[in-house]
Amino acid sequence: MIKKLDGYVIKTFFGPFLFIFSVLFFIFVVNIIWIRLAQFTGKGLSYWEILRLLSYLSAIVVQLVLPLTILLSSIMTFGDFGERYELAAMKAAGISLTRIMLPLFFTTLFFSAFLFFFSNNVVPDFQRKAKNMLYNIAATKPALNFTPGQFLQQLPGYSVKFDKITGENGENLTGVFVHKMATSFEDQQSIVAESGKFVSADNPNYLKLVLFNGHIYEDQLGNVDYNARLKQPDQAIKFDTLVSHFNISDIIDKAIEAESITDDYSFQNIVQLNSTIKDTKKSNNDIMNNMTYELVSQTNSYVSYVDKTKVKIPIVVPVKIDTVKTQKKQQMLYSAYNKLENIKQSTLGKNSQLKDMHAYFARVVMHQQRMVSYSVTCLIFFLIGASLGSIIRKGGLGLPVVIAIVVFILFYILNLTAENIAWAGKMDPYLAAWLPNIILFPFGIWLTYKALTDSQLFDIEKYKSLFKPLINRFSKNKEHERYR
Repeated sequence: MIKKLDGYVIKTFFGPFLFIFSVLFFIFVVNIIWIRLAQFTGKGLSYWEILRLLSYLSAIVVQLVLPLTILLSSIMTFGDFGERYELAAMKAAGISLTRIMLPLFFTTLFFSAFLFFFSNNVVPDFQRKAKNMLYNIAATKPALNFTPGQFLQQLPGYSVKFDKITGENGENLTGVFVHKMATSFEDQQSIVAESGKFVSADNPNYLKLVLFNGHIYEDQLGNVDYNARLKQPDQAIKFDTLVSHFNISDIIDKAIEAESITDDYSFQNIVQLNSTIKDTKKSNNDIMNNMTYELVSQTNSYVSYVDKTKVKIPIVVPVKIDTVKTQKKQQMLYSAYNKLENIKQSTLGKNSQLKDMHAYFARVVMHQQRMVSYSVTCLIFFLIGASLGSIIRKGGLGLPVVIAIVVFILFYILNLTAENIAWAGKMDPYLAAWLPNIILFPFGIWLTYKALTDSQLFDIEKYKSLFKPLINRFSKNKEHERYR
C-alpha cells in the first residue's frame, strides 16, 4: 500500500512539474530572444543556426527555472491533496505528513544532483559555444558591422572604408572606398563612390552592395608584359550605379564553429574554477604588492635622500606665503595644485583598478558557488512549497502561483542584492552566493514545522479572533438597538 501511495504522490507531482517547467522555460527563452533580437536580424542566419544558438543560450536558464518549477509544483501538488481531502485521509490512515513528503523529497534530491551535474558539465560547454558563436556571427556576418572612417578587411580579398554610415540598420553609406587586395603582379582595382547602400541578397552567403556616382580605377597587369605596362595608362570608368556582390561563404563556413574565445571563467567546471580562483587571488596580491612598493619607493626616495644628506647650512624657516610676491605666490600655488591633482588622479586610477580586480574575483567565486547553491535551493524550495501547499490546501493555478511568485521574487531580490554588494567589495563573495539560501532555509524549516503541527497559518478567522478584543473595545454596543 505504501509503495502505491509513493507512486501516486510522485505521479501527481510530475503532472504539474512538466507543464510548469515547459511554460517557464518558454517564457525565459522568449526573454532571451527579445534581448538578443538585434544580434539575429540582418545577419543571414539560417533557422538551424538560430535554433542552435538559442539552445546554447537557454542552458543557463535551467538553473533558475528548475528551482522555481519545484516550488510551484510542490505547492500545487500538496494544495490539491488538501483541497480534495486526500491529505486528511492519508493522515487518518496513520501516515504522517513527513512520510507523504518523503518520496518527493528524494525526487527533489535527484533533481538537485541533476542540476549540479548540468551546471558543472553542460552549462560551461554551452556557454563556450554560445559566446563563440555570437562573436563569430558578429565577425563573419559583416553586413552592418563596419566602423565609419576606418579601413577594414572584413570582406575577403578587399579593403573598404566608409566615411559615414546612416540608416536604421546602418545600410546607407556615404564616401565609399573599396580596394581589391592584390599582389603587384595582379590586376589592381579601386572603386570610389559618393554613396552606397547595403541591399539584401537572394543568397545569404553573399553581401550585396549598390554604389552610386563613382569611378572604377583599374590597372591591368595580369596578362601584359612589363614594356606594355609602362606605356599603358591607368583606366578610369565612371558609373551612375554599380552593383557588387562579395562572396563571404568561406569565412562563414569556417568561422561559425571556430572557438577563438577560450579564457572565460564561465567555460569552466567547479574543479577548473578552483585553479582560476587561486590564480586570480595570486594575481591580485601581486598587483597589490606592486602598488604598495610603488608608493613606498616614492616615499623612500625622499626619506633616504634626507638621511644621507649632511646639512651644511642651518635649517631655514619655510617661506611664509603671505610674504611672497604675487607672481611667485601664483607659481607656488599652481605647482602645489598640480602635484595634488596628480596624486588625486593616480589615487583614483588605483581605486578603480582595485574595484575591477575585486569585482572580477567576486564574479568567479559566485559563479563557482552557485553551481552548488542553486542545487540546494531546489531542496529549500521543496520544503517551502510542500509546507505551504499542505497549509493553504488550495490547488490549481490561482493562489499557489501567487505565493510561488512572491517567494521567488524574494529569492531573486536577495540574489541580486548580495551580488551587487559583493561586486562592490562590501561582502564576502562566498557569503553572497549562499545568502539567499541562508535566509530562506530557516523559513522553510519553520513552515515545515507549522505544516507538521497542522497550524492554521492562513486562516483569516484566526487572525480576526486575535484582534477581536481590540475591535470590540472601540466599537459601540449595538445590542437591543431596535428598541431605542
